[in-house]
Amino acid sequence: MTALLAPTRPLVRVAAVLLSCAASVPAALAAAPAAAAPTGPTVYRVAPGSSVQAALDAAAPGDVVELAAGRYPGSVTLATDGVTLRGRGAATVLVPDPADRSSCAQAGDGVCVTGSADERGVPVRTLSGAVVESLTVAGFPRNGIGAAVTDRLTVRRVTVHDNGRQGISVEMSTRTALTDNEARDNGQAGIFVANWYDRKGGALETLGTEVSENRLTGNRIGLQLRRVRGLTVEANLAFGNCGGVFVIGDDGVPRAGALTVRDNVVRANNRYCPPIPRLDSVQGTGILLTGTEDVTVSGNQVTDHTGTSPMSGGVVLYPSAVGAPNARAAVTGNALRDNLPADLADRDPRGTGNAFTENACGTSEPAGHC
Repeated sequence: MTALLAPTRPLVRVAAVLLSCAASVPAALAAAPAAAAPTGPTVYRVAPGSSVQAALDAAAPGDVVELAAGRYPGSVTLATDGVTLRGRGAATVLVPDPADRSSCAQAGDGVCVTGSADERGVPVRTLSGAVVESLTVAGFPRNGIGAAVTDRLTVRRVTVHDNGRQGISVEMSTRTALTDNEARDNGQAGIFVANWYDRKGGALETLGTEVSENRLTGNRIGLQLRRVRGLTVEANLAFGNCGGVFVIGDDGVPRAGALTVRDNVVRANNRYCPPIPRLDSVQGTGILLTGTEDVTVSGNQVTDHTGTSPMSGGVVLYPSAVGAPNARAAVTGNALRDNLPADLADRDPRGTGNAFTENACGTSEPAGHC
């Protein structure tokens, strides 16, 4: 095993010149200096008990910080473009350290992936191309992974569980890929994508963020999209949360929406979660749209929801906390069954241009949408 901060680089093989061709090589070419040996990324290998943060601070764009199996107390910050933080899957676990006084720990997060913004929330420096993969982040007071002001961030094959707020939180970021992660038993959302957690305003254009093939269970909300546009949610499993997939907007401009929720399995999200500010109690909600525009919900399997919340049901359209309606939602080609009080529910009296077509379902509010 390579010691901490002792980088390993790929071997370079120098091809031999065939002696039979030597006579045909022009003198000028034969006398030319040899080409510089190609170099690859540095891999910093970190063992339990060594400093993950020291390796991240030393890494340059393109480098990899690789964590061996084991427990790593303390929070870490990834703030260099193009750096990969990689573990050994479930065998590599980041947990809180009460003695940690870093800014990431003081914020309550496990892994901070951060660009910077000014006091108004306007991005100043965007962190680009960071990767977090194949590790577990558990038990932090706020977010397991907290990312802000990033571009082309990838989080994959990560498990986040028992964190106080979000499992994975991505704010004010573009072209994010969140793929093949497991988020369970977090206090708020398993995965949360937003402009900002604590600010209102117009929706962020994400430029093609992708949330796919994640497993979301035991959270308040499996996946929450808030005040964002231009992304795809595909082939996720949301099971056993209070609510499955929530797309949330308000009266800010541009409006939340212009996104697609397709081919997900959303099943039995029937835990009860009490009201919080700006959100009623949640129980038995599959897919919720509130205060959005131009959202497509297609090809999803939504089953076995039941509850007494105003938002209970399979696919539900509902006015936002400030009364903003949904506009031009297309709910089409979904398979829905055994959702109570309805498989499809349009409870947004001010909504305009919303369409329910070709859904396989048994009950709807109002009648006629199945």
